Amino acid sequence: MATNISTITINASIQKVWDTVTQPEWVKLWQYGSDLMTTWEVGSDIKFSTTWEDKVFEQWGKVLAFKPTELVSYSLFAPRPGVEDKPENYFTMNYHLSSENGLTKLEIVQEDQRPNAVQEEPQGEENPVLKLLKEIAEAG
Repeated sequence: MATNISTITINASIQKVWDTVTQPEWVKLWQYGSDLMTTWEVGSDIKFSTTWEDKVFEQWGKVLAFKPTELVSYSLFAPRPGVEDKPENYFTMNYHLSSENGLTKLEIVQEDQRPNAVQEEPQGEENPVLKLLKEIAEAG
């Protein structure tokens, strides 16, 4: 299994970072224009939908944990040709938030047990998606 960890420190309140990670209008700004659809109830569906060059791309899964301003976790299936929608083809996204000296630390852990999962080096602000998430949270 690959466990990929991204960590970023954000100069914003934990509530603002939480909203940036969980509220559809904010997620759309840093997640490639994705529309997020979920109630955030544990066990409920979660879906991301993005339109690119007149094609709709969707990913879906289940909400696994939801502890406001602390943790959100969900499974996710990213369809590809020849990949079946079955449990071993899902990965898990975990967003852990904590406060440190008036700043918010966001740690994103992707647990990937899919065949051919790639173990990556830890990432931070050099990742363009994380950089954008940080900019959005700090601007708000």
